[in-house]
Amino acid sequence: MSTSSTHETDVLVIGWGLSGLVAATEAVAAGRRVTVIDQEPRSNLGGQAWWSFGGLFFIDSPEQRRMGIRDSLELAREDWFGNAGFDRPEDEWPRRWAEAYLQFAAGEKRDWLRERGVGFFPVVGWAERGGYGAIGPGNSVPRFHITWGTGPGIVAPFADALFEAEKAGRLTVLPRHRVTELTVADGAVTGARGEILADSPADRGEESSREVVGSFEIVAGATIVASGGIGGNHDLVRRMWPERLGTPPQHMLTGVPAYVDGSMHDVARSAGARLINEDRMWHYVEGITNWDPVWPAHGIRILPGPSSLWLDATGARLPVPLFPGFDTLGTLAHLRTTGHDHSWFVTSLKIVEKEFALSGSEQNPDLTGKDVQLLLKSRLAKGPTGPVQAFLDEGPDFVVEDDLETLLTGMAAMPGGDALDLDRVRREVIARDREIENDFTKDAQIGMLRSMRAYRGDKLIRTAAPHRLQDPAAGPMVAVKLHVLTRKSLGGIQTDLDGRALDAAGEPIPGLYAAGEASGFGGGGVHGYRALEGTFLGGCLFSGRQAGRAAAR
Repeated sequence: MSTSSTHETDVLVIGWGLSGLVAATEAVAAGRRVTVIDQEPRSNLGGQAWWSFGGLFFIDSPEQRRMGIRDSLELAREDWFGNAGFDRPEDEWPRRWAEAYLQFAAGEKRDWLRERGVGFFPVVGWAERGGYGAIGPGNSVPRFHITWGTGPGIVAPFADALFEAEKAGRLTVLPRHRVTELTVADGAVTGARGEILADSPADRGEESSREVVGSFEIVAGATIVASGGIGGNHDLVRRMWPERLGTPPQHMLTGVPAYVDGSMHDVARSAGARLINEDRMWHYVEGITNWDPVWPAHGIRILPGPSSLWLDATGARLPVPLFPGFDTLGTLAHLRTTGHDHSWFVTSLKIVEKEFALSGSEQNPDLTGKDVQLLLKSRLAKGPTGPVQAFLDEGPDFVVEDDLETLLTGMAAMPGGDALDLDRVRREVIARDREIENDFTKDAQIGMLRSMRAYRGDKLIRTAAPHRLQDPAAGPMVAVKLHVLTRKSLGGIQTDLDGRALDAAGEPIPGLYAAGEASGFGGGGVHGYRALEGTFLGGCLFSGRQAGRAAAR
């Protein structure tokens, strides 16, 4: 039976991912009545952030200094802007957001989180290493700080604040409310209306019903769109795919739940909001098929250390500096020129056990559960972590064999393996192993490996001692078929530094704000063309805080 409901509130937050939670709790703290709505069942509170590895970008942090890392705002600014490549007139606000976010990351961000009980793993990771010139893409130093508790750990303080405000009657949560329209009167956004979906028993991340059982309207003094990106909608990803990244893949894995569908983008546009940089996106090329999926086409990203040999679908080695963990978007663009949707790692068990981390809170029970004993056992003891071992045993993209010839046979037998030039693969492996046996080398990847182990964090838990892939003592050998994995939108609703949504003329739309991935993590694209990693959660925190505070004024 169809029902309808009407609500009034000071601040309406659409989406309960991290940016929405932050925005809502900031508005409550300012004394406003807040309503939070989402199209999913309440089991999904926290959104994509809950599933994340919990990486955060800090500048000159105590953790960095303890690891001997010399960082500075000036160095981080050079890295960010060299990475972003801002080159469009509409990048004016993204540039301002980038500068403001850098100040936040070098300043109060860490203390603000520590005050809320958030802690950090002491070893700082080095993601997006670059490998080009000093002003080119990449992080010059390690800046990837893992939240103690991973994604759930960063969500928890804001979810807890939401629960407390709800119990106190200052905040209302409405699950299964899908917005179809932002209401507008005299040029101002006055709230939203849409459809009430049937209750769903779906667990976190599982696809839920879209059965409509009613309608709703919410009248609000301020409305914040915090609805996320488009990564769960492959058709939309392909439609927005830019020519500079080649042709969109026919086959992709999905790195986010199906509800990340981009449906609010057109709703916001219809209310007058300007969306920019929709062709800028961030997808990974180290995706593996989840043997125990939660959502459709569920993929997991390998966060690789730098040692594996990376080959395209034909067996040709990727060019310098497209080594594992160096340049995500550059590798994606290169692989799209090969005519195939997959590539390969050829590696050893010794490399896998030290260098293969899996993205996702559920893939890191030691860090997520804050279990020190399990952490010591899984990260420092011999052998892969439990989740990595499960993929070695059950994952359909893994080939594990004792010698190169048997490995080649296994690779060739896999779907897409017929594209391999096995002689080329054999030659690449043998040539790479020959270079390892000498203290001198012309192989840039081997040179980088030796350099990286000068950093304590890499030597301790991230980079294996250089060795031959065919060394029996390092075996067995492992091959991994890698897929494109959808993840983030880097463009979105253009906003000023208060999170106010801007119209086509660059003027704020009264009553409308945006935060998180829906706003390109700030301004309509704070990352430009490329992200430095650890900056997506941080962008949600900062943009949610800005929008929540401004909407409450």
